[in-house]
Amino acid sequence: MSLVQTYTSFSHSTSRSSVAETLQSIINAPLTVDPSARPELVQTILDDLKAALIDNKDGRLLSEDAPLALATLKALGRMPTEAAVLAKSSNLALLLKFYNKLDNKQEGGNEALRCVANTLLLVEAARMTWISEDVEGGETCVELLQTKTSPEAIFLISRILFLCTASSHSSGVFITKLVENKRSTPHGTGTIVDIIEVKLDDLLNDILAGTPMAREAMMDLLKFIFNLLLHYPKIVDCEIQTLGARASTSSATDASKVMGDFWSSRLDGILAPLLRVFNYLPLATSNPLAPPLTHVLHSLIVIPVSSSLRVTWFGKRSSTSSTSRQSPKPVSSSASSASEQSLANGDDSTKDSPVSGSPTITSSPTSGREHRVRPALDKALSAMVSASRRSFSSRPSSVRSTSRAADTVQRATDLLDVSLAHFISGSTDPDDPSVRELCKREGETNLDAILCPLVVLLTRFCHSDDPVKLRLRNWLVPDNLDRSTPLQHRADTLGRCLRLLASMYHSRLCDAMGGFLFAMCDSDAATLSAYFGYGNVAGFLFKKNIVAPPPQSSLTVTGPDAGRAINPITGTYQEEQPELDMTEEEKEQEAEKLFSLFERLERTGAIQPSQNPVRTAIQRSMGGNP
Repeated sequence: MSLVQTYTSFSHSTSRSSVAETLQSIINAPLTVDPSARPELVQTILDDLKAALIDNKDGRLLSEDAPLALATLKALGRMPTEAAVLAKSSNLALLLKFYNKLDNKQEGGNEALRCVANTLLLVEAARMTWISEDVEGGETCVELLQTKTSPEAIFLISRILFLCTASSHSSGVFITKLVENKRSTPHGTGTIVDIIEVKLDDLLNDILAGTPMAREAMMDLLKFIFNLLLHYPKIVDCEIQTLGARASTSSATDASKVMGDFWSSRLDGILAPLLRVFNYLPLATSNPLAPPLTHVLHSLIVIPVSSSLRVTWFGKRSSTSSTSRQSPKPVSSSASSASEQSLANGDDSTKDSPVSGSPTITSSPTSGREHRVRPALDKALSAMVSASRRSFSSRPSSVRSTSRAADTVQRATDLLDVSLAHFISGSTDPDDPSVRELCKREGETNLDAILCPLVVLLTRFCHSDDPVKLRLRNWLVPDNLDRSTPLQHRADTLGRCLRLLASMYHSRLCDAMGGFLFAMCDSDAATLSAYFGYGNVAGFLFKKNIVAPPPQSSLTVTGPDAGRAINPITGTYQEEQPELDMTEEEKEQEAEKLFSLFERLERTGAIQPSQNPVRTAIQRSMGGNP
């Protein structure tokens, strides 16, 4: 007898162990069920659940069988044909009723939400059905997001809301209602923005406490947030952003609006909790730019650094803060070398100290390259994680109650520093196969996808805030920078940034890095060449159709090398040319040879007399016209 026949033969008097055994067999091997009978089996189980939970009738299933029966629907619903059965309006409404009935039994309620999430993933039309007036699943999810505290429930609710807001065309009305309609909250009335703020802070505290599923819940909540930030400004009349400054209001069509160029002040409240996550989220792996931090970056690059949001981005400025935050603290190559030497001597002080509820950072495999020792990176990562942990060790229950203002610019530069050191260790060429292999080992597609959002965020900082631009420039190329060796060969962040400008494999990151350095230098080719050397930036300038000879460097060098000239091509110190040790007689002989050479060129017609530099110089010295 097949599994379908076995199940349909059951009645309310059948042993519950037999029912459970059959359902578990279907869960373990759903593909073994006859494909032609699977859709009917899905509908039968739904009807049996309705009889047991909603109608209180005797049937094949009892209320105690509901969690396992819903798990069976989840297993069968992973296939498109069976998902289409669940996607019917009446069946989605049933799943929502099942959740409400089983809400106190968390296992069963979450299984109902998983069925919905899988269905919306496989059947795009079901997303519109879910938020329609017939089902009202969208509004229910918002209420659940507001009231639920379990990370697993928040994960499932956020996944459903993320799928329902994936398209601005099909869910534009729903997105607009989410952002604009106020609802009652424990703190008064508020929109989805207010609910999101609380949930982000709660999940951040859960992550710090090591709560299971907290990171996964944060990731899907951030995906939902990104949809709101991406689509809502396109749907409504909103403000055009020009390098961080509000210029005008536009009602351009959805298709003509570009991400990041339009913004609505209704979304302003999302920035503060996003920055708290960005600044205080502990690093969980050797790769500092791992989810959910990458999802935070995707949302942050959509939000403008406008005049109204500048305080939220960077905090209030004062004479004290402007001095103390003049430039983020760099990690020099000498410091890296010292750290490596300390480990070579047996000093294990750079090892991570496990903290309750927080994972320990471990170094990744070396892939056969024994020379790729990364203690400096591990030490930097450990320091960042420890700082994040310390900042929360004295926190009250709410993340928002911290009294210390976070330095977003410092956090961004720290992340760029350790991320580049992780993927491009030492003076490695970014196009070295080991870099791509490391990305694959850590489950990332390529370096472009990992680092571009962070570089774009730093670029937006430079475009929108002059003091921050100066900080970033002083961080990367301080006045006392040691320019005795080629800048592109340095084993630090500056060297890695310049090597990326010549990368062939990471074209998007190459362009993004060039844009960051260009914005850092006032978007001026001469300034860019002066700081980094024309030879290092010529390729980037050529892509921007800026073709000009390198200017004479006007940089001011401080420290022990003050007064030394800088080579405009390499960006390194100009070597002093020794004077030619020639007598006056030898100089006259060389001049005669040069004069004879140009005379022969005149006689052969290779040059005109007016083009002879020697003749021109003689005529000028005699006071005549050349």
